[in-house]
Amino acid sequence: MSEAQRATPVGAGKTKVIVADDHAVVRAGLKLVLEAEPDIEIVAEAVDMDSTLQKVRAHRPAVLVLDLNMPGGPSLSHIPALLESSPDTRIVVLTMQEDPAFAREALRAGAAGYVLKEAANAELAQAIRQALEGGTYLQPELGARLAAEPPAPEGPPDDLTERELEVLKLIALGYTNAEIGEQLFLSVRTVESHRAHIQHKLRLQSRADLVRYALDHGLLET
Repeated sequence: MSEAQRATPVGAGKTKVIVADDHAVVRAGLKLVLEAEPDIEIVAEAVDMDSTLQKVRAHRPAVLVLDLNMPGGPSLSHIPALLESSPDTRIVVLTMQEDPAFAREALRAGAAGYVLKEAANAELAQAIRQALEGGTYLQPELGARLAAEPPAPEGPPDDLTERELEVLKLIALGYTNAEIGEQLFLSVRTVESHRAHIQHKLRLQSRADLVRYALDHGLLET
């Protein structure tokens, strides 16, 4: 071994990446995919939002691969804090969520890429490299669907109260009724009552419908 080889640390020049996903099988699969790339190195893994924030602060990775649904709070709402703690880190969201509205909100929150898990083998490394170059990567099929969507309405047109808007936003961010109650200092019964009023006013039945409404009306941007 030459002096130059001995002086070059293992992993030198590689892109440092953190993988954040609460499923061990998914993380193992992503490691296999990414570490097969000669220019990518996995420096840490995270299993929830708390450990993701801690490890991003500790390692300052070039790229964070972030699952959209993580224990400890909705990933979308944590993207600004992650970027604040490590401004040079680029975030690529990796998710099973095919709704283009989620892709739009992730990019608005500051993500540099949005890739579906089913396409990770083919597209994740490409998304990481494009993010590093300062670009934004959106899976082509999602990009086409997003471009075809009509413009989002400006604000909620229905007569929701301020409190109902707060509850609806937290529902869309993935909080349970109990967690919403803790956030807003309300009883679970009161939260359930607000939720019933929201669903009646909007004529929506499922949580998925409420999430889509909040996304389409830009409620997660405030």
